[in-house]
Amino acid sequence: MNLPQLVRLVEVGPRDGLQNEKQPISVADKVRLVDDLSAAGLSYVEVGSFVSPKWVPQMAGSAEVFAQIQRKPGVTYAALAPNLRGFEAALESQVEEVAVFAAASEAFSQKNINCSIAESLERFVPIMDAAKQHGVRVRGYVSCVLGCPYDGDIAPEQVAYVARELYAMGCYEVSLGDTIGAGSAGATRRMFEVVGRDVPRERLAGHFHDTYGQAVANIYASLLEGISVFDSSVAGLGGCPYAKGATGNVASEDVVYLLNGLGITSGIDLDKLIAAGQRICQVLDRANGSRVARAQLAKQA
Repeated sequence: MNLPQLVRLVEVGPRDGLQNEKQPISVADKVRLVDDLSAAGLSYVEVGSFVSPKWVPQMAGSAEVFAQIQRKPGVTYAALAPNLRGFEAALESQVEEVAVFAAASEAFSQKNINCSIAESLERFVPIMDAAKQHGVRVRGYVSCVLGCPYDGDIAPEQVAYVARELYAMGCYEVSLGDTIGAGSAGATRRMFEVVGRDVPRERLAGHFHDTYGQAVANIYASLLEGISVFDSSVAGLGGCPYAKGATGNVASEDVVYLLNGLGITSGIDLDKLIAAGQRICQVLDRANGSRVARAQLAKQA
């Protein structure tokens, strides 16, 4: 069994994790979270999103957060930039990498960004052109790769089409997201097998939600398929406002625990990561969504 020796985690907690919280979160708390995460050894942190505050109120202070974080050498501080205006705002904040977001489901694309998959891909062309001009790397997301709340099952070939288009237009990496968390290990392996025919596996990442408690199993299945990059969210923060019943992203702490048990290097200090997650959970006055964090904290109590 040949598992990757090194795995990179893309920490999405400050953006994907916080964007759906109902209560206001101060810029200072967001900055503290990002700094805590980089101090724990995360080499990639998705800090915020340059979208209209009308649609995502929690991301309104992203420029201020970028201005105040303590940037560490070797750490990528990225942002979601769904349109050219968002990209220009990200550029002003000295963002070195941006992400664009497509869906593998036509119905979800319409619900999420009010356009078809093909139209969403067309919208990314000016962003890709501007990014190339300014030397900014672009990462692509594909949502609903293992099921959609509106369209049901999604064919792996449909996922491959969207991933292939994003890769062809210049996304250096394409993250495949199980938005409703309904995927199983078998379906995950099949999906990566099909997509991997069109996009090199070293350019693919996995993004799993834990709605059915299968996220860690699906990550292990992905490792067996040679995938070595995974999105995760500290304390399991996050969900999807357009996917009814979807719970949070897989907790970064739980993924690190899995990797440690497999002898796979991530460069992340689990104790510091748990402390970062617990601190933001106290700010939000909510329970920690990481099983590993809860178990470790209970031992210390």
